[in-house]
Amino acid sequence: MAEGNHTVVTEFILLGFTDNVKLQVLLFMVFLLIYLLTLVGNLGMIVLIWTDSKLHTPMYFFISSLSFLDVSYSTIIIPSTLMTFVAKRKNISYTACTAQLFLFCIAVTGECYLLAVMAYDRFIAICNPLLYPVIMSKRFCLLLVCGSYFMSCMNATIQTFFIFHLSFCNSNIINHFFCDVPPILKLSCSDTYITDLVHFTCATVLVISTMLLILISYICIGFTIHKIKSTKGRHKAFSTCASHLTAVTMFYGTGSFMYLRPSSKYSVEHDKIISVFYSLAIPMLNPVIYSLRNKEVKEALRKDSSKTILLSICTTEIQESTQD
Repeated sequence: MAEGNHTVVTEFILLGFTDNVKLQVLLFMVFLLIYLLTLVGNLGMIVLIWTDSKLHTPMYFFISSLSFLDVSYSTIIIPSTLMTFVAKRKNISYTACTAQLFLFCIAVTGECYLLAVMAYDRFIAICNPLLYPVIMSKRFCLLLVCGSYFMSCMNATIQTFFIFHLSFCNSNIINHFFCDVPPILKLSCSDTYITDLVHFTCATVLVISTMLLILISYICIGFTIHKIKSTKGRHKAFSTCASHLTAVTMFYGTGSFMYLRPSSKYSVEHDKIISVFYSLAIPMLNPVIYSLRNKEVKEALRKDSSKTILLSICTTEIQESTQD
């Protein structure tokens, strides 16, 4: 469809990683494995938390919400990425690209807010243990999660609105494996100054506000742990925060490097590698991080494994007795 001297873009083409067929097959297998591990790990974590009564606490409620977001933005990205490895036409419609960017922004922004909420939860648990059950009630926890989703929807709406109100003409080739903000901005033939400013401001406000809450929470936690006299007590208090700190470091480290830069500073090939880490590897690793360093989760897994083994043995014995 023509508009003036330009051709208006109605679809985009995702270049992905490579044109080498053998490498595409290898990457397809790797990405599929990552996706399956992400689904099994995060959905397994959700099921474990919701079926084990000992894990019905605010901290595990937030972990299950985090697992839901990890599954969400992996599902938003990986299936379409897998198609770029096997399909001859690597096109994605304008509407589908808009939807992918919008949903991805919701999931990523929601994870930022949720990690901040989890830091606040640890602050209350360690610094005000007697008031913890009162403050972190089921209603308040639900409000915190819903508030995180609401704020992420607002952020995603603003960014998507400004990005897709730009004019895209001539080139429709996105040098990336999904519709992300930096590569899309590069395609615009409009002046992107305002959109760049809005994107940078939204990202900066999001990171600073959530990181500030996380930082203040952990400063208070640090002072409280320092006052604990026994080494065992200090270790126990710190162990409840170790998994969260690991997740925060990985997520904010890669995310900040990716988005807290002007569009002129983006390096396409480097950004693809960073995108793989924060959008694919982190959702896969989060269940491992929260289970390996967590005694309650390990005990719940052992209990479920024991039930499964016992059920298997009983089923086998019943089948054998029926045959006899």
